[in-house]
Amino acid sequence: MAMHVSNACFSVFSHGRVQRIRAIASEDFATLKTEENNKVKLGNSDLKVTKLGIGAWSWGDTSYWNNFDWDDRKMKAAKAAFDTSIDRGITFFDTAEVYGSRLALGAISSETLLGRFIKERKQKDPETEVAVATKFAALPWRLGRQSVLNALKDSLNRLQLSSVELYQLHWPGVWGNEGYIDGLGDAVEQGLVKAVGVSNYSEKRLRNAYEKLKKRGIPLASNQVNYSLIYRLPEQNGVKATCDELGVSLIAYSPIAQGALTGKYTPENPPDGPRGRIYTPEFLTKLQPLINRIREVGDNYSKTPTQVVLNWLLAQDNVVPIPGAKNAEQAAEFAGALGWKLTDDEVSELRSLASEIQPVIGFPVEKL
Repeated sequence: MAMHVSNACFSVFSHGRVQRIRAIASEDFATLKTEENNKVKLGNSDLKVTKLGIGAWSWGDTSYWNNFDWDDRKMKAAKAAFDTSIDRGITFFDTAEVYGSRLALGAISSETLLGRFIKERKQKDPETEVAVATKFAALPWRLGRQSVLNALKDSLNRLQLSSVELYQLHWPGVWGNEGYIDGLGDAVEQGLVKAVGVSNYSEKRLRNAYEKLKKRGIPLASNQVNYSLIYRLPEQNGVKATCDELGVSLIAYSPIAQGALTGKYTPENPPDGPRGRIYTPEFLTKLQPLINRIREVGDNYSKTPTQVVLNWLLAQDNVVPIPGAKNAEQAAEFAGALGWKLTDDEVSELRSLASEIQPVIGFPVEKL
């Protein structure tokens, strides 16, 4: 499944914290909230979303995030992340039916939480506009187009919405993929979604999905894939170029490498939980020269490493990063990636430095 949540907090006693506070304070968030140029069209669809979204994988999850525990304190922090994102002009939220799945003991569905947050926000501010993206899990026993519609309706019930802006196939199925694409088209024609996309699709699968929907006059809006400064497989396997060619937006999950690019983690302080098995002390040792340079570049703009690497992705064009926010502090920091731009030389330099680092293993279905 899409691994797109990262912990962007900095320790209280660090250069990074001073830098982060300065970066957040310097943003004119009122401008970010009101400017129409803060939005982009998703592919050739009519849907417009903010240039940067928020991933909600960690909300309610007890199988990968939150130290395998979910409590009221974490729920309040997630709610604060949602509200702060809206306050800062970020209104695009990505979730999925398997995030915080009932199959995980003690978990609360991310969709349920997002729906609750939206409802509570609109009770206070009825004019609030939120663009919701969620995903269909291509489980082996799900066959045919109707399975997509059934799953979507269940998602809508959890979200307490009559429709969503974007519905995506979370990964290619073992079989039934033709029916899944048909189901996406049906969802559009029935008015249950404004746009449709895929996730973790290879170049070949992307082209097939695009052509199948095109025959019905429906644009494929997006392909959501793992993409960051240190995980650039979409550039290497033709997915990014194909998205650009076909007019399909690339939604980047894990844009800050689940926190590895924030500067928070060091060989002496690796992430805990499952992330610690991915971003090991050995990997973090090799990563430090790049982190140091990212920090130096950020100093020139009064920006944090997190804001620099998100801006690097925005500089690739046709990319909408969706970092995961666990709390208000992270959400506010993410907003500081907007409204400025790295130079072409800085973009090239960071890519060159990152090329010296062997990437971690991604979600295996990318290569199906």
